[in-house]
Amino acid sequence: MAVVHKFTGATLDEVAVAGATDVDAAVLAARGAGGRPLNPAERHRVLAAVADAVRSDADGLATLIAREGGKPRKDALTEVARAVETLTLSAMEARRLGGEVVPVEGSPGAEDRLAFTLRVPVGVVAAITPFNFPLNLVCHKVGPAIAAGNAVVLKPASATPLTAIRLVELFADAGLAPGVFNMVLGPGATVGEALLRHPGVDLYTFTGSPPVGRRIKEATGLRRVLLELGNNSPNIVCADADLERAAMLLARRGFGSAGQSCISVQRIYVERDAFEPFLDRLLEETGHLVTGDPEDPATDVGPMISEAEARRAEAWIREAVDGGARVLLGGDRQGAVLQPTVLVDVTPAMRVVCDEVFAPVVSVVPVDSLHEAIEASNATEYGLQAGIFTASLGHAVVAARRLRFGGVIVNDASAFRADVMPYGGVRGSGAGREGPRYAVEEMTEVRVVVIRP
Repeated sequence: MAVVHKFTGATLDEVAVAGATDVDAAVLAARGAGGRPLNPAERHRVLAAVADAVRSDADGLATLIAREGGKPRKDALTEVARAVETLTLSAMEARRLGGEVVPVEGSPGAEDRLAFTLRVPVGVVAAITPFNFPLNLVCHKVGPAIAAGNAVVLKPASATPLTAIRLVELFADAGLAPGVFNMVLGPGATVGEALLRHPGVDLYTFTGSPPVGRRIKEATGLRRVLLELGNNSPNIVCADADLERAAMLLARRGFGSAGQSCISVQRIYVERDAFEPFLDRLLEETGHLVTGDPEDPATDVGPMISEAEARRAEAWIREAVDGGARVLLGGDRQGAVLQPTVLVDVTPAMRVVCDEVFAPVVSVVPVDSLHEAIEASNATEYGLQAGIFTASLGHAVVAARRLRFGGVIVNDASAFRADVMPYGGVRGSGAGREGPRYAVEEMTEVRVVVIRP
């Protein structure tokens, strides 16, 4: 399978595609290792060593991410730094994983007993990761799984496997025991399906599209599933907000990674009194963004993952314009590079509004009140993260309580994420939480131990 440079189209490398036999071998290797979980000290040692190795290889990894993922180099360097943080946090969790005392002695007939809980690994974790963060999202799944004592079978995105291969090599160099971390490469329709059918997997963790998430849910029966399925992120700008700061953050976070992030800014609801001043500032900030070669240090917006995806987003823009929307900036495409696009006069039924556009496209909508903005934000099947800009503590509290999302970000864009925090959605955006501490809890089972002297 060829892996191509997302800007030039040149072939970077070729990788071997797994078959069903390879998937079976990987799961069996993981089951063998999972039956002999590493002790917490060894898990910590390996994860900390890989964090150090990633930090030392930051330049090489960032170059790889820029080439195979199309992510601007400055953003790729940020992703590498975040991966170091994710691995370091996972190493810390390996050492402090524990249970709690259960006060059973307060129950009649149990006065002489001692009870406590243990957190034990689920066994084998299948991790299926996307192209948009080919290093850090792999670390968010593999790091906590290993910290919890599990073994892993990783299937990275077919468009960006080289970064994952490099990470596997760093784990091997750190002396991770054989069988604990396995990888299979290939399309979801074959390799992914083989993983779903395999009875040796105990938990699936997936980041990607809702249709694939639904397929995983249907195929896995009673086995545990963690799903992060995207969003069409709303961001509210109140009339009392710092409009310059809001415009700067929403432009950078709306078009970073070419809009290919599950929490990228997509819908911006602005109170009417601030609409024109905010829009002017947003257009100015967006106009300063540099598009082009992701390996150029000056580039802010690189290519989308493929020309086909860029054409799909371009078609959605044309469809919106045919329905009455106006393009105030951008809308042009050169190959896989779609210019950052700002739309107005959109309607809720347009796909650029109601679906996940996953491209450098934002829609700006005037509203008459915070109540209207919240209602419009909630009018979606998704529920991952939302943002609100306001100087009012009262507005922030109302939004925090009424926005039906897994995360509400105040005075920053919906795209803010710190790797330590719980991250995940509600409704159509999935189930479960990432962030090393929270993922470790998801990837372990509670076992109660009751001792009678």
